[in-house]
Amino acid sequence: MPNQLTPTSSILIIGGGTWGCSTALHLARRGYTNVKVLDPYKVPSPIAAGNDVNKIMEHKELKDGKSSAWTTFTRAALQGWKTDPVFSPYFHETGFIVAGHTPELVQHIKEGEVDVYDGDYEALETAEDFRKTMPEGVLTGDFPNWKGWISRAGTGWVHARKAMVSAHTEAKRLGVEFIAGSPDGMVEKLVYEGGDVVGARTADGVIHRADRTILAAGAGSDRLLDFKKQLRPTAWTLCHIQMTEEESKRYRNLPVLFNLGKGFFMEPDDEMHQLKICDEHPGYCNLVADPEHPGEERSVPFVKEQIPLEAEERARGFLRDTMPDLAERPLVFARICWDADTPDRAFLIDQHPEHKSLIVAVGGSGNGAMQMPSIGGFISDALEGNLSAEIKDSVRWRPETAIGRDWYSTQGRSGGPNKVMDFQDIKADDWTRIDVED
Repeated sequence: MPNQLTPTSSILIIGGGTWGCSTALHLARRGYTNVKVLDPYKVPSPIAAGNDVNKIMEHKELKDGKSSAWTTFTRAALQGWKTDPVFSPYFHETGFIVAGHTPELVQHIKEGEVDVYDGDYEALETAEDFRKTMPEGVLTGDFPNWKGWISRAGTGWVHARKAMVSAHTEAKRLGVEFIAGSPDGMVEKLVYEGGDVVGARTADGVIHRADRTILAAGAGSDRLLDFKKQLRPTAWTLCHIQMTEEESKRYRNLPVLFNLGKGFFMEPDDEMHQLKICDEHPGYCNLVADPEHPGEERSVPFVKEQIPLEAEERARGFLRDTMPDLAERPLVFARICWDADTPDRAFLIDQHPEHKSLIVAVGGSGNGAMQMPSIGGFISDALEGNLSAEIKDSVRWRPETAIGRDWYSTQGRSGGPNKVMDFQDIKADDWTRIDVED
């Protein structure tokens, strides 16, 4: 068994993204004085899901038997966004609209999206109902067949990138060591001794030994550990269009508008004046041969600041429904955004069953970034063996859920072709070419 934890125990965090920075901050606040974070990229990492101008903050409740644990996570996150000075400047409580444009999506929303704790959802039945949720002239579309609901309390958006940088800055101030942005922070493999994990080796050949290791490398985690198919690196697509400063003022403090089968947008950022639009779909994988398991495939993340042309067209389709005056503006930025899905889309935060000094903290499943203020506290609880029984059961190591896993499962998501897509099927000429000179 590992040695007992003390304030001076060495703790190594692999991954300096949303969850890694949050964990570093919470450990430092608990008085741990020997915490080190490794990442190949400087904070904010270009591959981190949280490296984004805005992410949705909502308080939906899951209807799959894990709702109580999810509610605990989300309530804690909302409390952090509202009260923690490291994070509160970056929470915009502007409200949240959830909608669908087919009977099936509308029914799904009624059953699983709007029956939430202390929710204040108001129905939106007509195009005019949608238009009235924002200042005149913002929503000019016809909203064909759209039905939805708006919540105004405890929902909105967070400036994820600034919040991650804030957590990183405060963790460093409290004494956490970050080695990032060079081969010195690129973890090549975990280091094992006596059947346990004793640290990690980086690309410069250095072995970083630790009493405890926390693997929180997001979509890149499964290249370092066999997760028994519990993780599926999955990517989504986002793009920006340029607004004028005057337009940005008119679009300020708007509720998030999210159609489960079309996409979503949030207000322009106040520095670049760029409006972010995401097309909604079940995700892309990058499936290649798995060298460690002959005859099998695995999804491998990569960094790319372009998106498939089909994704651009889907985003423009969302705009044609909602803000047609913006639908044909050129894109000024786009990128793919990676996360890792578990089979049941619940988080995976647990002591490894075979390597007792290793804690896995992965499986954001599209909901990880909004947990930034508090998720590091739950990961710290797992490290200390203090997770509540209810949460521990929800986020435990559970390979039985991945037996016979279908990598193409939509896992309840809609939009686009209503199937998981593969980047291997996107030809070189079928990507956007933003700021690329021929």
